[in-house]
Amino acid sequence: MLLDANALPQDARLHADICIVGAGAAGIAMALSLADSGLDVVVLEAGGQEPEPRTQALYEGTVEDAALHSPLDRYRQRQLGGSTTIWGGRCMPLDPIDFEARPYIAGSGWPLGPEDLAPYYPAANAWCEAGDYAYTMAEAFAEPRRPMLEGFDESHFSTQTLERFSCPTNFGGRYLGRLRAAPDLRVVLHANVTRLELDEAGEAIRHVEFKTLDGKAFAVSADSVVLAAGGLEVVRLLLNSPGRTGRGVGNAHDVVGRYYMCHLAGTIGSLVLAPPHRAWHGYDVADDGTYCRRRLALRPDVQREQGIGNFVARLHHPRITDPAHGTAILSLLFLARAFVPYEYAKRLHGDERVSVGGWLRHAFNVLRGAPSVAGFLWHWLRDRTLAARKFPSIIVYPRTQRYSLDFHAEQEPNRESRVSLGTSVDELGMRRLHVDWHYTRQDVATVQKSLALLAADVRDSGIGEFDYDPGEVEREMTRYGAYGGHHIGTARMGDDPRTSVVDRNCRVHEVRNLYVAGAAVFPTSSQANPTLTLVALALRLARHLQIRHAGGEPADPGSPA
Repeated sequence: MLLDANALPQDARLHADICIVGAGAAGIAMALSLADSGLDVVVLEAGGQEPEPRTQALYEGTVEDAALHSPLDRYRQRQLGGSTTIWGGRCMPLDPIDFEARPYIAGSGWPLGPEDLAPYYPAANAWCEAGDYAYTMAEAFAEPRRPMLEGFDESHFSTQTLERFSCPTNFGGRYLGRLRAAPDLRVVLHANVTRLELDEAGEAIRHVEFKTLDGKAFAVSADSVVLAAGGLEVVRLLLNSPGRTGRGVGNAHDVVGRYYMCHLAGTIGSLVLAPPHRAWHGYDVADDGTYCRRRLALRPDVQREQGIGNFVARLHHPRITDPAHGTAILSLLFLARAFVPYEYAKRLHGDERVSVGGWLRHAFNVLRGAPSVAGFLWHWLRDRTLAARKFPSIIVYPRTQRYSLDFHAEQEPNRESRVSLGTSVDELGMRRLHVDWHYTRQDVATVQKSLALLAADVRDSGIGEFDYDPGEVEREMTRYGAYGGHHIGTARMGDDPRTSVVDRNCRVHEVRNLYVAGAAVFPTSSQANPTLTLVALALRLARHLQIRHAGGEPADPGSPA
């Protein structure tokens, strides 16, 4: 059932077995997984079905260094479906090494192992509409495919793992009909949660308070409350509620909002292949139509040997701002960058200055390559704009076999990298967030050593050269700062309440009926985009709550029903 808080009577009080705060990927997957369990579920979603500027403005906040972090109302959407309304659809599971306590990665180690999430990953893959749960070439394709890099000796890197792409699926639109039809499920739109009220003992959530922007106030009482509002907003909800200590709910040891991670990403160097060696950096299409793409993935034994974090790289087109690439499509993108969505424009090196002569050379590239531009625009219309399963990204095949390298690396947990409350308040009277994101020397070492190993592998394989400036690595890996919408680790999972916020079942240590779903609970970031794993964790939490409400408190939720 879909409701609107604006239509509820003033001071209405709702009751439910489970209250989920947030209707993004985690919240919707949880709610619909519980819909046939016999439990009464209420979902509170702050936005409506479409973007609303006044609602989106509630996400505004401040950052310590604008060069290192995007504005807080970017990369996340306050509406039904959450950030899945703007995501790119990239899916992959965590690697087994990501769960390990690694002595060279401070704060690493999950209280879960890969075997604990394995039963939930296939279902998460289905919710994300990313095709079969098959993330190696051998699993995904019966017949051999062309190699990613002809003649490459995979001594330090593997080219056999995949990333798969969702449609990308907007969870709010895709599952709207099921949300409306579920008999024991109420989704309340425009329900802005403002406070978590504890009982007199300070050990359980008594009720959740929420408001509309027009000033109406309400409350929900539930046996279990799940915060699934995203890695930043979860911090805001916990810290804006004083809790037993006055420092925020779940924050007795000042851990909420700390260890904030994203990913380290950048585009660097020039990889030139020597004839007759060729590369395939495009998409392989699975039998079910899912787009899949290979990467250069740093092997886990090499990570341990070198004492560095997880790292992957993709072949990428030459840097777009330099018209010397001579490619009409890239010049077209440069000239049209003002119309590219913010989420992707930063990846076009749009902050680099280009002379008037450079602009003219870009225009000449477009005119000279008019037929290829026409073909590209038709492909984009047919396979991206009009297609239900959209072509994931722009792929340019350089005639010169010259590529840049697009990398994506793990960030080390760092207690001093944090999200806290700022001094200003929003329209509802809640204090806004302030972000002070940091990276470490270990982060720099991960990227530096990985690039050096890759350059050596390319050279030793005799397939060409990968040239880059080692002195540019740190500048390039911080070009985008805290990368994109990957808000990770702010309510981290662990066995020790002094260094974590939730336990292995995502329950807040200090509050017996409060849980957190989403990437906020990840103790480490991996190299992988977080969506698939956060959905798997949400499904595991849904199973845990189902068993608990049936009369037990399992130490582990086991396999999904």
